[in-house]
Amino acid sequence: MTEAAPHPVTTVMRALADPTRRAVFERIFDSEEISVADLTRAGSVSQGAVSQHLKTLKTAGLVAERAEGRNVYYRADPKGLEPLVGWMDYYGVFWRDRFANLRSLLKEMDP
Repeated sequence: MTEAAPHPVTTVMRALADPTRRAVFERIFDSEEISVADLTRAGSVSQGAVSQHLKTLKTAGLVAERAEGRNVYYRADPKGLEPLVGWMDYYGVFWRDRFANLRSLLKEMDP
């Protein structure tokens, strides 16, 4: 029996859960495009580790790549965050309703 593929929001959350990977994503997000060499140069992470983090981010749909000669450039793909945004919107409604109910209850308790 094969294991089901993880839900897209799970893939995005797992990709961004690692602090180093999240920092790599943030550097890419803050740049229009950035090379692996520039990502490696800027931090204390080896080129091999940066490449592994990029692979995970790419698999999650968070970054896109463009090859130019021997260099590969990465840019953030905003569509990659859509599963996370949808998940947050869904639960945001839940919490807004709960806070509104709590506010009403507190007003009733202490007019």
